[in-house]
Amino acid sequence: MADQKTPIIVRRRKGDHEHGHHGGAWKIAYADFVTAMMAFFLLMWLLGSTSKFDKQGIEDYFNAPLSSLMGGPEGTSVSRPNVINGGGRDISDTRPGEGKRTQAQPTPPRADVVTTPVPADLSRLQQLKDKLNALIQTSAILRDFKDQIRISITNEGLRIEIVDSQNRPMFASGSSKMEGYATTILSQIGSTLNDVDNRISIAGHTDSVPYQQGPAGYSNWELSSERANAARRALVAGGMHEDKLLQVRGLADVQPLDRNVADEPTNRRISILVLNKAAEQAFFQDGGRAEVGDAKGAAPASEVVPTVAQKLLPAVHKAS
Repeated sequence: MADQKTPIIVRRRKGDHEHGHHGGAWKIAYADFVTAMMAFFLLMWLLGSTSKFDKQGIEDYFNAPLSSLMGGPEGTSVSRPNVINGGGRDISDTRPGEGKRTQAQPTPPRADVVTTPVPADLSRLQQLKDKLNALIQTSAILRDFKDQIRISITNEGLRIEIVDSQNRPMFASGSSKMEGYATTILSQIGSTLNDVDNRISIAGHTDSVPYQQGPAGYSNWELSSERANAARRALVAGGMHEDKLLQVRGLADVQPLDRNVADEPTNRRISILVLNKAAEQAFFQDGGRAEVGDAKGAAPASEVVPTVAQKLLPAVHKAS
């Protein structure tokens, strides 16, 4: 019995050393990893929402920070926007950014600009024409001069022309003093023009006989301008509202009705154009540089092929 060895029994309690070597270091490592990933995705978001000019500015700043802050030569970040606005571009905005504007975006047409005559406008001008024709027929004063009054609808509106006749000129030769009958004609129709709110252009025309009288430098240009102004005064005296006037000009002999006869009486005329809305807006849209009316009488709408005005006229006649 003395030779038998006593067994050694080691008792271990469960959980004494299990996972003891790990500690809490893994939590710190995991927090660092999450922070790095968040920073990475934030960087990706910033790069995606920044234009190429901002990126170039940032690159220039880190390449030469002092020149970016103090100012540098042309081509550095000083010539570009190098500061990102707070928060960057709104990523919910799907419009192209600065760096994507490689082509000019088309500008939609303005809805308030009329480019062609509209039926209502043509109808008003047609009614005004009919009223003037009726006035000429019923007025004992105007009926005697009906051969010298020409009324037509053109691409630009309603044209009223008072022309000379061989035996009855509107003005004395070489003068801007209006004869009594011409003053009467313009005074009679002046108030009628107030029936529409359309603006008016007045032009004076002479024949092609050179002006021989008056001071040096005075020509058919001055004469036609003064005659147009005399017509304006007669219309206003007849009751036309002066604020309806848009243009008063002299055209000398550049737009004759008959080019073959230098002293053709009908070339000496006063042209009154009641502008349609399309011609009026075109005048203002061009800053007043556009010349309105009087392109060789601007052929009546019935002779213009094919225009929108011509297509609309039959419907306007039916409506009126």
